Amino acid sequence: MTTETNFTHINEQGKANMVDVTEKNVTQRQAIAEGYIRMSELAFSKLKVNQHAKGDVLSIARIAGIQGAKRCSDLIPLCHPLMLSKVQIDFETLDTSRQVRIIALCKLAGQTGVEMEALTAVSVAALTLFDMCKAVDPLMEIDGIRVLKKQGGKSGDWQVADKKVGDNKVEQLC
Repeated sequence: MTTETNFTHINEQGKANMVDVTEKNVTQRQAIAEGYIRMSELAFSKLKVNQHAKGDVLSIARIAGIQGAKRCSDLIPLCHPLMLSKVQIDFETLDTSRQVRIIALCKLAGQTGVEMEALTAVSVAALTLFDMCKAVDPLMEIDGIRVLKKQGGKSGDWQVADKKVGDNKVEQLC
């Protein structure tokens, strides 16, 4: 029995299906995502002066975020493997809230977007920060993971409608 659906990731038999992008135009595409990890005062102060027992936690989290973006299609079942041309991970320490803001930029020239890669980069960087700092603070919180800005492709450019997109960290990435 076949049924016609409007779902993009389900075929006529109702089975999971990776979208065929063969006929889509190759365009320049990029996405910027962010996320936050909040930690105790002790964990945050150790992070800022690079004194966690596991070493330079921000450097390791940056590498992990880059690796996460590159492995996105291995983690998210119907994502296409992409030839990323740039992955950049930046961190901003927010003293008043004891948070680390993680910002990821992913770029390519291709037939499908890079939002999932940017989100995965942020997520893996945040999880790595958690892993590296959990001996000092096992109660850290990860939140606020979202796409801030997307450029290129059929659906065009868009960004969230709040002040964070215009901040210096994001503008430096563009």
